[in-house]
Amino acid sequence: MKAINLIVGLLLLLSFLALGACKSQPKPDAGAAQAQAADALRRLNEQTGQPENAPPAPVQQPKEVVPVKQQQPAINHSKSKPAWVDNVDSIYDNSRYVAAVGNASTRDMAEKNALANLAAVFGQSIKADQTITNTYQEAVRNGVTSTWTDNISMQNTINTTASMDTLIGAEVKEVWYDSYRTHYAVAVMENARTAQIYSEMIKANQNMIANLINMKDAEKNTLEGFSRYQFAAAVADINVAYGNVLRIIGAPVPDGVVKGDNYRLEAKNITKSIPIGIVVKNDKSGRIQGAFAKALSDAGFRSGGNNSRYILDVDITVSPVEYPNNANKFARIELGANLTDTSVKSVLLPYNFNSREGHTTAAEAENRAYVAAERKISEEYKNILSDYLNQLLPKK
Repeated sequence: MKAINLIVGLLLLLSFLALGACKSQPKPDAGAAQAQAADALRRLNEQTGQPENAPPAPVQQPKEVVPVKQQQPAINHSKSKPAWVDNVDSIYDNSRYVAAVGNASTRDMAEKNALANLAAVFGQSIKADQTITNTYQEAVRNGVTSTWTDNISMQNTINTTASMDTLIGAEVKEVWYDSYRTHYAVAVMENARTAQIYSEMIKANQNMIANLINMKDAEKNTLEGFSRYQFAAAVADINVAYGNVLRIIGAPVPDGVVKGDNYRLEAKNITKSIPIGIVVKNDKSGRIQGAFAKALSDAGFRSGGNNSRYILDVDITVSPVEYPNNANKFARIELGANLTDTSVKSVLLPYNFNSREGHTTAAEAENRAYVAAERKISEEYKNILSDYLNQLLPKK
């Protein structure tokens, strides 16, 4: 009843003031008056609590454990230095929190320094290789991971955490300005909440790995099977980093966390079981075929077999080139090599090369053109193929 009386009194006061103002001011807008009254009620409720007849607010339950971006704390301008500035553990007990302080001339930089100092507490063990991290994040952005998880809750966990570039669950709790030139910020991770978040992320990734490697041998011994094991390796390495966070805060790590190398070894074994046929048109003494065969072998594949699912189809054209007032003979070689999946009639990796070579005779100019092509293939095709394989993402 006390709250209701306050409301009624406030409304009467607003009405009296409005009538007094009518003598000298234009008639107020009805919408503005309603907005003022609503604002007054809001401020009153903040001081006295909700009116007695107000329905209780519904309790929101999270659908899954994912970190939520925290509201930025207000800057403390007090002249008294907070205790956490010099001794963070005095406020954020290290049995419950991991915390670190950063300072700088601007608030933004102070917060970044605090988060960096917090990450330094954990060291390098919580960081996966940047290439692996990039592969994982790209797969999430492209929607690849959504086809390999069992439910939307797990996928939401993966989507949210992969987009964050700081320690997941870390937040800036307080900021203090010393009124001179320095801002101080404290970054905090609550151990219990961090343990829950990272455990859920590991379990979601483990579910994805299990689905990636669940296939028959006919599927496994293909480039698609290779890509699935290779991506499983990347996800496993992400999990190792997550597990290290849990170890540092003294929390249990879910069973089954293994290094990505376990899956990379199997991916390498898959390449050894995939023959790639090489078909070369207009070769010379088997030079071009030999160069491609060595490059494939160096990449872990075996070559041979025209009935293979994967064929490297190479087409070579050599033509004379004439230059006025030049007695030498020149030959241009143009080479196109398409790595093709014959099961779907699709070119997986195109490769093109052209060069011009000269000599006093046309025959030697042509010979030099083939030598140049052979050398070029030996120098770069293995790396081009490896880059292609490393960027493969599994499809379903």
